[in-house]
Amino acid sequence: MFERFGRQARQAVVGAQQEAFDLGSEQVGTEHLLLALAGGDGVAGRALAERGVTAAGLRARMSALRPGPLDGEALRAFGIDLDAVREAAEDSFGAGALDAPAGRFGQGARKHIPFSPAAKRTLELTLRQTVRLGHKRIDDGHVLLGLLADERFPAARLLADEGVDLAALRADLDRALAA
Repeated sequence: MFERFGRQARQAVVGAQQEAFDLGSEQVGTEHLLLALAGGDGVAGRALAERGVTAAGLRARMSALRPGPLDGEALRAFGIDLDAVREAAEDSFGAGALDAPAGRFGQGARKHIPFSPAAKRTLELTLRQTVRLGHKRIDDGHVLLGLLADERFPAARLLADEGVDLAALRADLDRALAA
């Protein structure tokens, strides 16, 4: 299937993997695909930019939704001594073990991050959108249509929370891809 991906669609998939890695995520999710698309200069990136959606804005929103650093006071209320836990973790795994994003401590090289079921489904829906439009090559706009095909996907919810009219975005993408 990836042989049908155009340059910008490939960049979106590779970019999503990098976004997931940079954010310390366990899986590449639909939100990482959206981040990569928003940072691109293709049909999808332009359509998102027209609606005020940027990679930086999405990244900030995602960071706000992530759990913050460990709260020693809150843990102490449950009888957990964070300093003792930190010391034991660093003894076993090295300095800063609790400060590193999930799965990243002690690793200098990038590891493979699998795609979430929703991200895999997005790629299937991307192919369906490409076929529906009668195209042979998959572009970044098709990937965005795949993300918008299921409004339960985290990426679609992020866009809706940003005030994006998903139906209007779909219609604009259809027009842009048909041109």
